[in-house]
Amino acid sequence: MSERNLLEGRTGPVTQSLAAIKNLLAYVGRASDPMPSDVSLDNGRLVLVLSNKKDAYYTVTEKKCSCPAATYHQGPCKHQRKYFSVAKVEQSTASEPLIQRGGFRPFDEMPGEEKARGTA
Repeated sequence: MSERNLLEGRTGPVTQSLAAIKNLLAYVGRASDPMPSDVSLDNGRLVLVLSNKKDAYYTVTEKKCSCPAATYHQGPCKHQRKYFSVAKVEQSTASEPLIQRGGFRPFDEMPGEEKARGTA
């Protein structure tokens, strides 16, 4: 088995090939036929999850995932929410109107301001 760390990617966890997972399962003495949908390691702190195309395994931790969705959205993906109960954090973008981001608070004008505007 390779001495490479599953978490040594430049930006986080590294997606693993089927061959690498077969070797890992053989090393730990688990059956690899049929391939399991997930493999839990390190007392559940690291989970390897089979992709939908069944061509690779994503490396998932509580803080990071190697799936494309986690990389693209820069936040918790469905794998993290499923295996680690991570709450989905809504990130607002600057392109959203201020009122939708919760930064706009309508207010009532003071009685004196209404009079001043009406008489001017």
